[in-house]
Amino acid sequence: MKSNLILGIETSCDETSAAVLETPYRLRGHVVSSQDEHSLYGGVVPEIAARAHLRSIDAIVQKTLKDAKCDLNEIDAIGVTVGPGLIGALLVGVSWAKGFAFGLGKPLVPVHHMEGHLFAPSLEDHDAQPPFVALLVSGGHTLLLYTSKWGEYELLGQTRDDAAGEAFDKVSKLLGLGYPGGPMIEQQSVQGCDRRYNFPRPMLKTNQNLWDSEYYDFSFSGLKTAVARKVEELDRMGVLEQRISDVAASFQATAVEVLCEKTMRAVEEKQCFRVLLGGGVSANSRLKKELAKKLSPEGVLYYSSPRLSADNAAMIACAAAFRLQEGDIARPDLSADPNLPFPGLKERLARVS
Repeated sequence: MKSNLILGIETSCDETSAAVLETPYRLRGHVVSSQDEHSLYGGVVPEIAARAHLRSIDAIVQKTLKDAKCDLNEIDAIGVTVGPGLIGALLVGVSWAKGFAFGLGKPLVPVHHMEGHLFAPSLEDHDAQPPFVALLVSGGHTLLLYTSKWGEYELLGQTRDDAAGEAFDKVSKLLGLGYPGGPMIEQQSVQGCDRRYNFPRPMLKTNQNLWDSEYYDFSFSGLKTAVARKVEELDRMGVLEQRISDVAASFQATAVEVLCEKTMRAVEEKQCFRVLLGGGVSANSRLKKELAKKLSPEGVLYYSSPRLSADNAAMIACAAAFRLQEGDIARPDLSADPNLPFPGLKERLARVS
């Protein structure tokens, strides 16, 4: 089968990224540019993110093509993140991709950002193929899926409020650790005691069953609030500075326990001991270690290196290669959609009692 060169474009949040993928798995060029200025505000400022994408996207694509040793005319198709994400940021990537694709007569493939995260591990481990239970955890999403094959996904659970990554960011801000919160919390946790504070395990009860609407769903808002109250208490006592690592470690241990327990419920129900971990939070060492331990000895855990766990264009190119095979070519009126539904996603029948 002839290989295709897919140019991937990712601008959904605060990373401007481009990649050239020679199908199925050879990354010939890949550039990720992170916007450090958001650390000043403790989170991503949408308007600043969009302007930064606009300033850098041409140079990022040019550098990627140079690294890949190819020019635009050699590209067979372009895949671009259409959603979900920040509308201004998404529009930069979509507009650039449309101009290139329609100007040079190349197929344009719209890609769902979270489906990109689902494909990312397969770029480094070619055995990361369905069937598997997938836990996708990022700054904006927490999804638990059963994937029988590419393009067909059963939604088991999702967050009802804050995503896991969002909770890490907010707790990091509460503790004055900075942005992004995930690496900061993990770094502080190494020095802390994860049993110092007994934070609530939201939506995790031993008497739940498959017919319980909370059996697979997540909620991190209450956990974040509990941490905020503990921070206020320690601050009043004048001991917050000495307890920051303990708070971080206790929060991380709680969040990881909830994510792992819900995932293992899916493993048991589906009798599928293959788990794929994706999204920015999948870079968390504690999460990978605990999931791998629970799956041992018969199970297997797939995940990406940190570079491919964060938002990147390589995963978008990989998902675009699949979507191109499926004939998912964009219409000329394609636009960004910050609330884009996950393609091929079906609700779990057992949720209806």
